[in-house]
Amino acid sequence: MPQLLSSKAKDLGGFSVKRILPHEERRMVGPFVFFDHMGPAKFPAGTGINVRPHPHIGLATVTYLFKGSILHRDSLGSIQEIHPGDVNWMTAGKGIVHSERETIEVRGQNHELDGIQCWVVLPEDKAEIEPSFLHVPKTQLPYIHREKVLMRLIAGDAFGRTSPVKTHSPMFYLDVIAEAEAVIERPCGDFETAIYLQMGKVTISDKEFSAGDFVVFSQDDQKLIVTENARFLMLGGEAFPQAPHMFWNFVSFDRQKIEAAKIKWKEGKFPNIPGDDEEYIALE
Repeated sequence: MPQLLSSKAKDLGGFSVKRILPHEERRMVGPFVFFDHMGPAKFPAGTGINVRPHPHIGLATVTYLFKGSILHRDSLGSIQEIHPGDVNWMTAGKGIVHSERETIEVRGQNHELDGIQCWVVLPEDKAEIEPSFLHVPKTQLPYIHREKVLMRLIAGDAFGRTSPVKTHSPMFYLDVIAEAEAVIERPCGDFETAIYLQMGKVTISDKEFSAGDFVVFSQDDQKLIVTENARFLMLGGEAFPQAPHMFWNFVSFDRQKIEAAKIKWKEGKFPNIPGDDEEYIALE
């Protein structure tokens, strides 16, 4: 039977997110070790998202929006505003620092934000690769058409298509919009698979789920049926033999590397973000 995971509200400095992964009942799904739903939120003019510089190791962050925009900056010198449907994929590897803010134009008016941020763990043999950043606009992502179904492949491989977003382990990440009565098969055989419903209702193994539900497929669950026009993210990948250690923004299969990263951040030895180096988030 499918497994429903609840979310917990987390405050990110005046802005609340719904955190689902990591979960006490499920540490990860494929390589996905972190899943936050940011919003939906409405900000009056003069306020908004303002996540100060902070570090990461051992993972890739994936930002994908339904509404609004975020301005990404990182210690490689990347500056990229992301809009709905685009992908920001930042590979931390051995260490990177980034911030997530907004442009003056966005903050100068009433605005909304609604989107998902995930972390994808890097395999042990790639955990300390050089950091990198990739932005892929929605027009360059593969679309998959089925009867009553439109899908966008955000990352990985699914339904015979490959995203231009480079991944470091077998995985898939799809944005799906489907009409009632549509039937969608599990995209990648026995890969661990989950969905997050943004709107509408679906049925998996005769159990109905609705907006806000994060559902992990069991081995026997091979398809879902849309019971009310729906939009959902479908994600997963090859199972990892063990879950990594996680502390704050650091992910590693080696606890000593997390301890070393904590000291490195406290001592100010991570690289700075060009043009955004006057503030930072202290270690929790």
